[in-house]
Amino acid sequence: MNKKRKNSIMQSLPYLILVIVICSVLFVYSGGKSSVHDLKTGDFLNYIKENKVTEMTVTPKSDESIYYITGKIDGYKSNESFTVKIIKEQMDTVTNYAESHNLNLYDTNKDPGSSTVLYILVNVVPILLVCGVGYVMFMKMASGNNKSMDFGRSRAKLSEDGGKVRFSDVAGLKEEKEEVAELIDFLKNPKKFQKLGARIPKGVLLVGPPGTGKTLLAKAVAGEANVPFYYISGSDFVELFVGVGASRVRDMFKQAKQSAPCLIFIDEIDAVGRQRGSGIGGGHDEREQTLNQLLTEMDGFGANEGIIIIAATNRPDVLDPALLRPGRFDRQVTVSLPDAKEREEILKVHARNKIFDKSVNLGAISQRTPGFSGADLENLLNEAALLAVRRNKNAIGMDEVDEATDRVLMGPAKTSRKITEKEKRLVAIHESGHAVIGIKLADAQEVHKITIIPRGVAGGYTMMLPKEDKIGIMTKEELECQITGLLGGRASEKLFLGETTTGASDDFKKATRIARSMVTKYGMSDLGPMQLEEESEGVFLGRDYNKTKNFSDQVALEIDKAVRKIIEDCYDKAVKILKENEDLVHLLADALVEHETLTKEQIECLVETGKMCPVEPQVSAEPTMVKLKEVAKAKGIKGYQKMTREELEKAIEELDK
Repeated sequence: MNKKRKNSIMQSLPYLILVIVICSVLFVYSGGKSSVHDLKTGDFLNYIKENKVTEMTVTPKSDESIYYITGKIDGYKSNESFTVKIIKEQMDTVTNYAESHNLNLYDTNKDPGSSTVLYILVNVVPILLVCGVGYVMFMKMASGNNKSMDFGRSRAKLSEDGGKVRFSDVAGLKEEKEEVAELIDFLKNPKKFQKLGARIPKGVLLVGPPGTGKTLLAKAVAGEANVPFYYISGSDFVELFVGVGASRVRDMFKQAKQSAPCLIFIDEIDAVGRQRGSGIGGGHDEREQTLNQLLTEMDGFGANEGIIIIAATNRPDVLDPALLRPGRFDRQVTVSLPDAKEREEILKVHARNKIFDKSVNLGAISQRTPGFSGADLENLLNEAALLAVRRNKNAIGMDEVDEATDRVLMGPAKTSRKITEKEKRLVAIHESGHAVIGIKLADAQEVHKITIIPRGVAGGYTMMLPKEDKIGIMTKEELECQITGLLGGRASEKLFLGETTTGASDDFKKATRIARSMVTKYGMSDLGPMQLEEESEGVFLGRDYNKTKNFSDQVALEIDKAVRKIIEDCYDKAVKILKENEDLVHLLADALVEHETLTKEQIECLVETGKMCPVEPQVSAEPTMVKLKEVAKAKGIKGYQKMTREELEKAIEELDK
């Protein structure tokens, strides 16, 4: 750090000296701040008559018919002077006065309208500035660290040890780790593969939603292999100037070959790897030239040269097919959203540096967070920690975790908003309608929470989560149950209040989208097993314009009828269920008006007993980090304060043996 600072000071020293010289010259020639008075000819002649002129300097113009006179008058300060313009006929009076008062009157060839300071500013300073700028540009071009003109150099960042990330830092992703494990083996011992004639994949493409750990997995590969790790984003290749992107690609591979074996990681490769030939006329912009160079370089090195390329994207559909062929990105590894077990493992990793009380159960948190990515879970625990600090607590409790979950899903609670009793009752009836459908339908999602506290744009919400993790396959009955649950709010309003509100707009949006997908994509209607809409390959037109319609206008009418029938059938089903369970709707609504929020345990108690039951806080089955450290301290384990949970548990277990 001191060396860098010293080098920075040495580089800045010439510029500092240059500034000091300029300021010194200006100060010397200016003589400090001065004041010049412009006199009228009549006033000047009056001063001569009164014998008040003490100094005079006469300077003729080129035509010598007009004279400029500068000087001082009795009573002026040292930094004060005057200037006046007189005609040739008046010079006799000036000359006689100068002779009678022994004044040194002389002519000069310079224009009195330009002072010494102005002369320097106009003639000297520009030269100094040009020299200074030239010097700066020369130093930056010659410098090894500041390459302002070196546009073609690679922007890839090099980490000699591949970073400190290991597979132990990547929770879940068991299959994904197995897919990339052989890359690590190849980087460590390439001769083993060469002996059997095996060709390791040149490139691995990590595909998956944002926040699932693609970048983290690539860092872990480099960390496990302990090889140089080049990291660059796809957007770092593209520059304003033509040919810069291709030049950066060439330079990156040149550096990689010199550091082989090594790993190159290109994040967000869709920024530079999009399909060619887009736009009017086929297109041939700077991005396409960069992609062409990337394709060429990937073909240019051998399979066993010790260079592995890993790229990540969440938009594989927009990538150019040439990138995905064998010999380039031979292998695609899908990094999907974690299941309940993986979410618990991820939570344990992010909980290492946090203090939780006994009420926190990471397993329970994982069950109520389906669809959360690793980044979402990390943000969840961080929000919980911030809430605990805000509440001046010494440990994170389950209350903070629940509140953080709601904040991540729906936004912060708007507790300051005043709600009338009528609005409260209306929202309670609406949300109770959703909940009763979820309780009574066998294939519906499980109700975990109901609240009438406004969050975000919602006046309240019912948290309904899948009863178990699925691989993405859903039955027709399950989809219909989802629609029925979404329509339960409007049905409850109309049945028990005789009113319809705007609160169901988002429910209608979701229900309509599911119903239309059932008809046009999944073939779950009377129109038959046909896919009537599909995503087009025109990926550059935008997602809203990408749907290809494989039907006529007549079929479009049939689609609308089929969607309407699904919606109407589900709505009628919701009305029937709510009529049969009117008492339960009012019971839940009354409890919501009183308590504003109902947990899963409280809902189950109301359904079973018809009364609110006191709910004991859940106690985590596993010890907290605080408890583990206390045990480690008591057993005399050295370095326990820096250990992870797994290391602490292992150390304690070995001592117990």
